[in-house]
Amino acid sequence: MAGTATVARTGAGAASSEAAAIVKDALLYALVTLGLSIPIVSYRTDAGQGTGLVLTSRWGEVVILCAAVFGLRLAQQLFLAGRSRQRARAKAEPATASRASALIAPFTLGIALALPALAALATGGLSESRYWIDLGILILTYVMLGWGLNIVVGLAGLLDLGYVAFYAVGAYSYALLSTVFGLSFWICLPLAGLFAAGFGVLLGFPVLRLRGDYLAIVTLAFGEIIRLVLINWVDFSGGAAGLSSIPRASFFGIPFTAGEGGFAATFGLDFNPMHRVVFLYYLILVLALITNIVTLRMRRLPLGRAWEALREDEIACRSLGINTTMTKLTAFALGAMFAGFAGSFFAVRQGFVSPESFNFLESAIILAIVVLGGMGSQIGVAIAAVAMVGGPELLRNLGFLKAVFGDHFDPNEYRLLLFGLAMVAMMVFRPRGLVAEREPSVRLGVAR
Repeated sequence: MAGTATVARTGAGAASSEAAAIVKDALLYALVTLGLSIPIVSYRTDAGQGTGLVLTSRWGEVVILCAAVFGLRLAQQLFLAGRSRQRARAKAEPATASRASALIAPFTLGIALALPALAALATGGLSESRYWIDLGILILTYVMLGWGLNIVVGLAGLLDLGYVAFYAVGAYSYALLSTVFGLSFWICLPLAGLFAAGFGVLLGFPVLRLRGDYLAIVTLAFGEIIRLVLINWVDFSGGAAGLSSIPRASFFGIPFTAGEGGFAATFGLDFNPMHRVVFLYYLILVLALITNIVTLRMRRLPLGRAWEALREDEIACRSLGINTTMTKLTAFALGAMFAGFAGSFFAVRQGFVSPESFNFLESAIILAIVVLGGMGSQIGVAIAAVAMVGGPELLRNLGFLKAVFGDHFDPNEYRLLLFGLAMVAMMVFRPRGLVAEREPSVRLGVAR
């Protein structure tokens, strides 16, 4: 009994010392945050009535920031301590993640299919739901782009920082083919994908021997080259002013107009401009689902398994007789093709394209979605796109944030800060992404 009591006291002492160390570490982080916040956050300069500047104190925000850092660091340390105690249970995580993905996928698909109806019911009408349907279109566009880049980065392991270039090729392909040659959207859509895939192969040839940081630098340069060409080749692309008056997509030849022969008159409905918006929503949903289905099917083919082998070890791939040249080119071409489809949809939705819509920040956002979701995980990329694209919009509609940070608080201004915090949190808590485990491409059967 005495020995048991001694062990209990020893365990309690170790637990209390560990808790004290965790609190001390969190306080140190808060103190460092205070030191950094004093010259940056504590005062804001505003224009005065004359020519001078007026200092406005913001010590309340400093306190909130320090408290947030203290709480987050404390939560992180507690999480890591609990994770170290439960490391023995990690073997059960793959099956758990697999079952969770199997449940999440049909649920999210059902929500996506019913979103226009749910938004109309929640807001009191189809016209009133315009904001939420537009947000759904934006999220699905990034989901499709994330799934396309997931082929290159997540499956083949090729770090691509210029993915937005293929997005731009698809957008300008539709804009030019429709305005110059008068082709319809349904003809331009596959052509835009083919043109983008051609540019993917064009990028793939010079980088066949590159990997890692060197590949990232070359792909980044490729994206910037495409953007600068679009800005400076004024006769071809319209320059920085872009291309406008791009024709809208029709419902298989039926335009969304108010007169006879329009969509509403053909189907006996009252004319509503929202019909076109709902059609665009379901169009991008179908394109995203096609991207997902093709990717899942390709993973089960020998080519998909070659992508994953290339990601793990290129030298081993060559020793096994895998043609790494064709493997890389097909990954670049297929990922670029889906970006071209998304770019064509972007052009028909906006009715206007310009080089400013395809800067490096777009590539960084798409890559962040793939990394946060879990490279190679389809459901993880979808969840990350919803969180990173819809998150700032959700914060915009939370009224209590303005009461805390002031009436002029706009989360969109802190978008990059939110991205950075999300990346840091994921690297600490889930370094392999939200959905780190996924179903294997091939299972070995048990011999009977």
